[in-house]
Amino acid sequence: MELEDSEPPFLKTYKALFGDMVEEERTKRVHENMFSVDEYELPLVDLSGLSLGNFDREDCKKAIADAASRWGFFQVVNHGISTDILARMKLEQVKLFKQPFYKKANENVFNLAKNCYSWGSPTATSLMQFSWSEAFHFPLTNMKGLREFTSFSSPIEEYARLVFDLAQNISETLAEHLGCKSTTFFVENCKPSSCYLRMNRYPQCPISSKVFGFVPHTDSDFLTILYQDHIGGLQLMRDGEWISVKPTPDALIINIGDLFQAWCNGVYKSIEHRVVTNPEVERFSVAYFFCPSYDTLIKSYSEKHSIYKEFTFEEYRQQVQEDVKHTGSKIGLRRFLR
Repeated sequence: MELEDSEPPFLKTYKALFGDMVEEERTKRVHENMFSVDEYELPLVDLSGLSLGNFDREDCKKAIADAASRWGFFQVVNHGISTDILARMKLEQVKLFKQPFYKKANENVFNLAKNCYSWGSPTATSLMQFSWSEAFHFPLTNMKGLREFTSFSSPIEEYARLVFDLAQNISETLAEHLGCKSTTFFVENCKPSSCYLRMNRYPQCPISSKVFGFVPHTDSDFLTILYQDHIGGLQLMRDGEWISVKPTPDALIINIGDLFQAWCNGVYKSIEHRVVTNPEVERFSVAYFFCPSYDTLIKSYSEKHSIYKEFTFEEYRQQVQEDVKHTGSKIGLRRFLR
Protein backbone atom coordinates (compact mmCIF):
# COMPACT_ATOMS: atom_id res chain seq x y z
CA MET A 1 0.00 0.00 0.00
CA GLU A 2 1.36 3.44 -0.93
CA LEU A 3 2.18 5.57 2.10
CA GLU A 4 0.65 8.70 0.62
CA ASP A 5 -2.69 6.95 0.25
CA SER A 6 -2.94 6.65 4.01
CA GLU A 7 -1.77 10.14 4.99
CA PRO A 8 -4.29 12.73 6.18
CA PRO A 9 -4.11 15.83 3.93
CA PHE A 10 -2.78 18.18 6.62
CA LEU A 11 -1.00 20.67 4.35
CA LYS A 12 -3.80 20.88 1.79
CA THR A 13 -6.67 21.16 4.26
CA TYR A 14 -4.96 23.61 6.61
CA LYS A 15 -3.09 25.62 3.98
CA ALA A 16 -4.43 28.90 5.33
CA LEU A 17 -3.09 28.05 8.78
CA PHE A 18 0.38 26.94 7.68
CA GLY A 19 0.99 29.48 4.92
CA ASP A 20 4.53 29.24 3.53
CA MET A 21 6.00 27.51 6.57
CA VAL A 22 6.99 24.32 4.76
CA GLU A 23 9.07 26.16 2.18
CA GLU A 24 10.58 28.43 4.83
CA GLU A 25 11.56 25.40 6.89
CA ARG A 26 13.24 23.77 3.90
CA THR A 27 15.37 26.80 3.07
CA LYS A 28 16.55 27.53 6.61
CA ARG A 29 20.11 26.59 7.43
CA VAL A 30 19.47 26.66 11.16
CA HIS A 31 16.17 25.41 12.54
CA GLU A 32 14.95 26.99 15.75
CA ASN A 33 12.85 24.37 17.51
CA MET A 34 10.49 25.83 20.09
CA PHE A 35 10.00 22.34 21.52
CA SER A 36 13.66 21.56 22.22
CA VAL A 37 13.80 20.97 26.00
CA ASP A 38 15.82 18.89 28.45
CA GLU A 39 15.09 15.17 28.67
CA TYR A 40 14.33 13.41 31.96
CA GLU A 41 13.44 9.93 33.12
CA LEU A 42 10.12 9.62 34.93
CA PRO A 43 10.02 7.95 38.36
CA LEU A 44 10.13 4.18 37.75
CA VAL A 45 8.09 1.81 39.93
CA ASP A 46 8.56 -1.95 39.87
CA LEU A 47 5.05 -3.29 40.50
CA SER A 48 6.33 -6.73 41.44
CA GLY A 49 6.72 -5.20 44.90
CA LEU A 50 2.95 -5.23 45.35
CA SER A 51 2.97 -9.04 45.45
CA LEU A 52 5.92 -9.41 47.82
CA GLY A 53 6.15 -9.25 51.61
CA ASN A 54 4.70 -6.46 53.72
CA PHE A 55 7.87 -4.35 53.77
CA ASP A 56 8.37 -4.44 49.99
CA ARG A 57 4.65 -3.94 49.35
CA GLU A 58 4.49 -0.81 51.52
CA ASP A 59 7.60 0.58 49.84
CA CYS A 60 6.01 0.04 46.43
CA LYS A 61 2.75 1.71 47.47
CA LYS A 62 4.66 4.68 48.86
CA ALA A 63 6.66 5.02 45.62
CA ILE A 64 3.42 5.11 43.60
CA ALA A 65 1.84 7.73 45.85
CA ASP A 66 4.97 9.89 45.99
CA ALA A 67 5.27 9.94 42.20
CA ALA A 68 1.56 10.75 41.81
CA SER A 69 1.80 13.69 44.21
CA ARG A 70 5.21 15.07 43.19
CA TRP A 71 5.16 14.40 39.44
CA GLY A 72 1.62 13.42 38.43
CA PHE A 73 3.40 11.07 36.00
CA PHE A 74 5.35 7.87 36.58
CA GLN A 75 6.25 4.70 34.73
CA VAL A 76 5.80 1.10 35.78
CA VAL A 77 7.49 -2.19 34.89
CA ASN A 78 6.44 -5.75 35.77
CA HIS A 79 2.91 -4.51 35.16
CA GLY A 80 1.52 -7.88 34.05
CA ILE A 81 1.16 -7.12 30.34
CA SER A 82 3.49 -9.24 28.25
CA THR A 83 5.72 -7.92 25.50
CA ASP A 84 3.96 -10.33 23.15
CA ILE A 85 0.59 -8.63 23.68
CA LEU A 86 2.15 -5.20 23.26
CA ALA A 87 3.94 -6.26 20.07
CA ARG A 88 0.81 -7.79 18.53
CA MET A 89 -1.22 -4.71 19.41
CA LYS A 90 1.38 -2.44 17.77
CA LEU A 91 1.32 -4.53 14.58
CA GLU A 92 -2.46 -4.26 14.31
CA GLN A 93 -2.34 -0.56 15.13
CA VAL A 94 0.10 0.11 12.30
CA LYS A 95 -2.02 -1.99 9.96
CA LEU A 96 -5.10 0.07 10.79
CA PHE A 97 -3.43 3.45 10.30
CA LYS A 98 -1.89 2.37 6.99
CA GLN A 99 -5.33 1.92 5.48
CA PRO A 100 -6.25 4.48 2.80
CA PHE A 101 -7.29 7.82 4.25
CA TYR A 102 -10.68 7.75 2.55
CA LYS A 103 -11.43 4.51 4.37
CA LYS A 104 -10.35 5.83 7.75
CA ALA A 105 -12.38 9.00 7.31
CA ASN A 106 -15.50 7.02 6.32
CA GLU A 107 -16.84 5.70 9.63
CA ASN A 108 -19.24 3.34 7.85
CA VAL A 109 -16.40 1.40 6.20
CA PHE A 110 -15.11 -0.10 9.45
CA ASN A 111 -18.51 -0.08 11.19
CA LEU A 112 -17.14 2.26 13.83
CA ALA A 113 -18.94 4.48 16.31
CA LYS A 114 -19.62 8.04 15.16
CA ASN A 115 -16.57 10.31 15.29
CA CYS A 116 -14.33 7.37 16.17
CA TYR A 117 -11.60 8.58 13.79
CA SER A 118 -10.12 12.06 14.08
CA TRP A 119 -7.22 13.94 12.54
CA GLY A 120 -5.91 17.49 12.73
CA SER A 121 -7.88 20.21 14.52
CA PRO A 122 -10.96 21.42 12.60
CA THR A 123 -11.66 24.27 15.04
CA ALA A 124 -8.07 25.57 15.21
CA THR A 125 -7.60 29.26 14.40
CA SER A 126 -3.87 29.33 15.20
CA LEU A 127 -0.90 26.96 15.26
CA MET A 128 -1.08 26.86 19.07
CA GLN A 129 -4.46 25.11 18.75
CA PHE A 130 -3.41 22.61 16.07
CA SER A 131 -2.45 18.94 16.57
CA TRP A 132 -0.52 17.16 13.79
CA SER A 133 -1.88 13.69 14.54
CA GLU A 134 -4.58 11.17 13.81
CA ALA A 135 -6.37 8.86 16.21
CA PHE A 136 -8.95 6.13 16.61
CA HIS A 137 -11.11 6.35 19.72
CA PHE A 138 -12.55 3.03 20.81
CA PRO A 139 -15.32 2.71 23.37
CA LEU A 140 -14.45 -0.68 24.84
CA THR A 141 -17.99 -1.92 24.28
CA ASN A 142 -17.50 -1.64 20.51
CA MET A 143 -14.20 -3.39 19.91
CA LYS A 144 -15.68 -5.95 17.53
CA GLY A 145 -16.89 -3.30 15.12
CA LEU A 146 -13.78 -3.63 12.97
CA ARG A 147 -15.13 -6.54 10.96
CA GLU A 148 -12.51 -6.24 8.23
CA PHE A 149 -9.76 -6.67 10.82
CA THR A 150 -10.43 -10.10 12.27
CA SER A 151 -7.02 -10.17 14.00
CA PHE A 152 -7.39 -6.66 15.38
CA SER A 153 -9.81 -7.09 18.26
CA SER A 154 -8.01 -10.00 19.94
CA PRO A 155 -4.80 -8.28 21.20
CA ILE A 156 -6.68 -5.04 21.87
CA GLU A 157 -9.34 -6.73 23.98
CA GLU A 158 -6.69 -8.71 25.82
CA TYR A 159 -4.70 -5.55 26.48
CA ALA A 160 -7.82 -3.64 27.58
CA ARG A 161 -8.74 -6.38 30.07
CA LEU A 162 -5.29 -6.42 31.64
CA VAL A 163 -4.81 -2.66 31.69
CA PHE A 164 -8.23 -2.20 33.34
CA ASP A 165 -7.11 -4.45 36.19
CA LEU A 166 -3.90 -2.44 36.42
CA ALA A 167 -5.83 0.84 36.58
CA GLN A 168 -8.08 -0.51 39.33
CA ASN A 169 -5.05 -1.69 41.29
CA ILE A 170 -3.22 1.63 40.99
CA SER A 171 -6.35 3.60 41.91
CA GLU A 172 -7.04 1.51 44.99
CA THR A 173 -3.39 1.82 46.02
CA LEU A 174 -3.53 5.61 45.73
CA ALA A 175 -6.82 5.75 47.65
CA GLU A 176 -5.45 3.52 50.39
CA HIS A 177 -2.40 5.75 50.79
CA LEU A 178 -4.73 8.68 51.47
CA GLY A 179 -6.15 6.78 54.42
CA CYS A 180 -9.58 6.25 52.84
CA LYS A 181 -11.92 4.22 55.03
CA SER A 182 -13.18 2.53 51.87
CA THR A 183 -11.37 2.03 48.58
CA THR A 184 -14.41 0.63 46.75
CA PHE A 185 -15.23 3.90 44.97
CA PHE A 186 -13.34 2.91 41.83
CA VAL A 187 -14.69 -0.64 41.75
CA GLU A 188 -18.24 0.69 42.03
CA ASN A 189 -17.97 3.56 39.55
CA CYS A 190 -15.32 2.61 36.97
CA LYS A 191 -16.28 -0.31 34.75
CA PRO A 192 -14.73 -1.59 31.52
CA SER A 193 -17.79 -0.25 29.68
CA SER A 194 -17.12 3.33 30.82
CA CYS A 195 -13.42 3.32 29.89
CA TYR A 196 -12.04 3.81 26.40
CA LEU A 197 -8.89 3.48 24.41
CA ARG A 198 -7.30 5.84 21.92
CA MET A 199 -4.76 4.76 19.35
CA ASN A 200 -2.55 7.64 18.24
CA ARG A 201 -0.31 8.16 15.26
CA TYR A 202 1.93 11.20 14.88
CA PRO A 203 3.10 11.34 11.24
CA GLN A 204 6.48 12.77 10.35
CA CYS A 205 6.04 16.52 10.08
CA PRO A 206 7.86 18.93 7.72
CA ILE A 207 7.28 21.82 10.16
CA SER A 208 7.88 19.88 13.37
CA SER A 209 9.69 22.80 15.01
CA LYS A 210 6.50 24.87 14.95
CA VAL A 211 3.54 22.48 15.27
CA PHE A 212 2.33 20.32 18.15
CA GLY A 213 1.72 16.62 17.71
CA PHE A 214 -0.92 17.11 20.38
CA VAL A 215 -1.64 20.45 22.03
CA PRO A 216 -0.92 21.03 25.75
CA HIS A 217 -3.69 19.60 27.92
CA THR A 218 -4.59 17.66 31.03
CA ASP A 219 -6.59 14.42 30.89
CA SER A 220 -10.28 14.43 31.89
CA ASP A 221 -10.30 11.03 33.61
CA PHE A 222 -9.02 9.37 36.78
CA LEU A 223 -5.96 7.72 35.28
CA THR A 224 -4.38 7.42 31.86
CA ILE A 225 -2.15 4.46 31.06
CA LEU A 226 0.07 5.02 28.04
CA TYR A 227 1.98 2.55 25.92
CA GLN A 228 4.37 4.31 23.55
CA ASP A 229 7.07 3.32 21.12
CA HIS A 230 10.77 4.22 21.42
CA ILE A 231 10.61 7.40 19.33
CA GLY A 232 9.75 9.79 22.13
CA GLY A 233 7.83 13.04 21.90
CA LEU A 234 5.89 13.20 25.17
CA GLN A 235 6.63 16.36 27.15
CA LEU A 236 5.19 17.53 30.45
CA MET A 237 5.19 20.60 32.67
CA ARG A 238 7.54 20.29 35.66
CA ASP A 239 8.17 23.18 38.07
CA GLY A 240 6.99 25.69 35.50
CA GLU A 241 9.17 24.34 32.69
CA TRP A 242 8.54 21.88 29.87
CA ILE A 243 10.62 18.70 30.00
CA SER A 244 10.87 15.80 27.57
CA VAL A 245 10.17 12.25 28.75
CA LYS A 246 12.80 9.64 27.91
CA PRO A 247 11.13 6.41 26.68
CA THR A 248 11.82 3.27 28.73
CA PRO A 249 11.50 -0.13 26.96
CA ASP A 250 8.58 -2.29 28.16
CA ALA A 251 7.40 0.36 30.64
CA LEU A 252 3.90 1.81 30.76
CA ILE A 253 3.42 5.47 31.66
CA ILE A 254 0.69 6.34 34.15
CA ASN A 255 -0.58 9.84 34.75
CA ILE A 256 -3.14 11.35 37.08
CA GLY A 257 -6.23 12.86 35.47
CA ASP A 258 -8.46 15.79 36.44
CA LEU A 259 -11.06 13.62 38.15
CA PHE A 260 -8.50 12.08 40.48
CA GLN A 261 -7.11 15.51 41.39
CA ALA A 262 -10.61 16.69 42.29
CA TRP A 263 -11.47 13.47 44.15
CA CYS A 264 -8.28 13.54 46.25
CA ASN A 265 -8.60 17.29 46.89
CA GLY A 266 -5.38 18.11 45.05
CA VAL A 267 -3.06 15.62 46.73
CA TYR A 268 -2.28 13.89 43.41
CA LYS A 269 -1.62 16.18 40.47
CA SER A 270 -3.12 16.25 36.99
CA ILE A 271 -0.20 17.68 35.02
CA GLU A 272 -0.31 19.54 31.71
CA HIS A 273 1.42 17.62 28.95
CA ARG A 274 1.84 17.72 25.18
CA VAL A 275 3.28 15.73 22.29
CA VAL A 276 5.79 17.03 19.75
CA THR A 277 6.33 15.67 16.26
CA ASN A 278 9.39 14.39 14.48
CA PRO A 279 10.54 15.58 11.04
CA GLU A 280 11.84 12.16 10.00
CA VAL A 281 9.84 9.36 11.64
CA GLU A 282 6.30 8.65 12.75
CA ARG A 283 5.35 7.84 16.35
CA PHE A 284 2.68 5.51 17.72
CA SER A 285 1.08 5.30 21.14
CA VAL A 286 -1.97 3.76 22.82
CA ALA A 287 -3.71 5.59 25.66
CA TYR A 288 -6.15 3.85 28.01
CA PHE A 289 -8.52 6.21 29.83
CA PHE A 290 -9.82 5.00 33.18
CA CYS A 291 -13.19 6.72 33.42
CA PRO A 292 -16.38 6.47 35.51
CA SER A 293 -19.92 6.42 34.15
CA TYR A 294 -21.27 9.81 33.10
CA ASP A 295 -23.57 10.12 36.11
CA THR A 296 -20.80 9.50 38.67
CA LEU A 297 -20.60 12.33 41.20
CA ILE A 298 -17.06 13.62 41.68
CA LYS A 299 -16.45 15.07 45.13
CA SER A 300 -13.63 15.02 47.65
CA TYR A 301 -13.04 11.67 49.37
CA SER A 302 -12.37 13.65 52.56
CA GLU A 303 -14.96 15.18 54.86
CA LYS A 304 -12.77 18.26 55.05
CA HIS A 305 -13.51 21.33 52.94
CA SER A 306 -13.03 20.58 49.26
CA ILE A 307 -11.26 23.03 46.98
CA TYR A 308 -13.56 21.94 44.12
CA LYS A 309 -17.32 22.03 43.66
CA GLU A 310 -19.15 18.73 43.24
CA PHE A 311 -19.85 17.77 39.64
CA THR A 312 -20.72 14.74 37.55
CA PHE A 313 -18.39 13.37 34.92
CA GLU A 314 -20.96 14.32 32.27
CA GLU A 315 -21.06 17.92 33.51
CA TYR A 316 -17.28 18.07 33.38
CA ARG A 317 -17.07 16.72 29.84
CA GLN A 318 -19.76 19.12 28.64
CA GLN A 319 -17.93 22.08 30.18
CA VAL A 320 -14.65 21.05 28.55
CA GLN A 321 -16.34 20.74 25.16
CA GLU A 322 -17.95 24.18 25.55
CA ASP A 323 -14.65 25.78 26.53
CA VAL A 324 -12.79 24.24 23.60
CA LYS A 325 -15.55 25.37 21.24
CA HIS A 326 -15.59 28.98 22.47
CA THR A 327 -11.99 29.60 23.58
CA GLY A 328 -10.03 27.10 21.49
CA SER A 329 -8.58 25.34 24.54
CA LYS A 330 -9.50 23.39 27.64
CA ILE A 331 -9.88 25.26 30.94
CA GLY A 332 -10.54 22.20 33.08
CA LEU A 333 -10.66 22.13 36.87
CA ARG A 334 -10.30 25.89 37.21
CA ARG A 335 -13.95 26.05 36.17
CA PHE A 336 -14.93 24.06 39.27
CA LEU A 337 -12.99 25.83 42.02
CA ARG A 338 -15.08 26.88 45.00
